[in-house]
Parts: sequence; C-alpha cells; structure tokens
Amino acid sequence: MQRIKDLPRFERPREKLIQYGPDRLSNSELLAILLRSGNKGENVINLSNRVLKRYKAENLPVLAYSELKSFAGLGETRACEIIACFELGKRLLKGKTVNLYLSPEDIWQELKDIRGHKKEHFIILYLDSRNQEIKREIISIGSLNTNLVHPREVFEPAVKHLASQVVLAHNHPSGDNEPSEDDLTLNKRLVEAGKILGIEVIDHIIIAKSGYLSFKEKGLMDE
Repeated sequence: MQRIKDLPRFERPREKLIQYGPDRLSNSELLAILLRSGNKGENVINLSNRVLKRYKAENLPVLAYSELKSFAGLGETRACEIIACFELGKRLLKGKTVNLYLSPEDIWQELKDIRGHKKEHFIILYLDSRNQEIKREIISIGSLNTNLVHPREVFEPAVKHLASQVVLAHNHPSGDNEPSEDDLTLNKRLVEAGKILGIEVIDHIIIAKSGYLSFKEKGLMDE
C-alpha cells in the first residue's frame, strides 16, 4: 500500500488544495481531506474511492448515519463528520443563489443595469472552473483605454479569489456594440496577461442598450 506521505507533495490532497484551491481537486481527494486518514492496509484516497464507488458523490449529502457507520472503514466518528460537513454546507448555502454563465446573452442580461449608463463601465466577472461567479468588480469608469485598465488591477483579484477564468465586459453609451481600436488593443493585452498567469479570459462582452457583441463569437479573442 502506498502511503499518502510517500506521494510527491504536489499529489497530496491537502497540499494540492493549499497550492491550487479546491476546484483543482477530485471528489475523492476532497473527501480524503475530510476523512484525514485511512485504515490499516488502505490509504485515505483508496478509502475515499471506495466510499464514492458505493454511494456516488451526489448521494453523500443525504445518507443516514446508520448507513455511513456500517460502511467498512468509516465507523462512528467519520460518519458523524461527513453528516456534519454536509449539514453545515446546506445551512450556509440555504437561500443563496449562484450566478452561472453559459452564454454571452447570460452576461448581457446580468449586466442590464449598465446598458443605459452615460460613461463606460469596465467590469470583470471572476468565475470558477464551472462558470459560476465568485466575484465581480468594476475596474474603471470612463473612456476605455490601456492607461485606465492595467492587467494588475484585473488579475490581482483573480489570484486572490482563486478564479479559474474571467469574463471582461463593458458598456458602450453610444449604443454601438462594435469594438473600437482601444477595445481590441486592451483585450489583446489582457488575454496575453491571463495566459502568463494561467487564468483564461474566456470572453469580452460589449454591452449596448439593444444588444451585445461577444469577442469570442466574433473570433476576436486572439487578435
């Protein structure tokens, strides 16, 4: 049996979470952190894999104590910890909505409040690997150019909040949703900065009163 401490540090679940964030871990690795240790002749990752193979990840939050306790390798303490973990999660997330963006139109609808603004608002949506919003920030207000929007201001929050990807968005008060030369120049600069940091800029949306333009749909993300 290979022990967890015999694995390279970058493959150990706890170290991976600290280094890369929870999004980079598999379900079995996350469960392994919760269980903390394996049993005689079985490391914690193998134990986690057995649990998930038996019950499936989507069923864990609703399993009864008696069922978990009776699973070979878990017992009373671990059964209680699993139930407490999911119950706490359900309570904290109760009533909380998560914005999920699957299309440029989703973002256009979400940012409808800036359609009529008389000044340009440059907004960043910070997303996890499942396109769920972690945070959003207004980076600048005023005419858009490379002097007002610096890559540091865009990507520092992305690193801080462990975002996997970002969407750029800004409004055009004129109502014309075609990109300007400044838009194209800034977009290229930010896409290149994202590549260096390993944070993908997945789209840039121009918001206008009557519609939107997606850089990705128009093939402008690499220009």
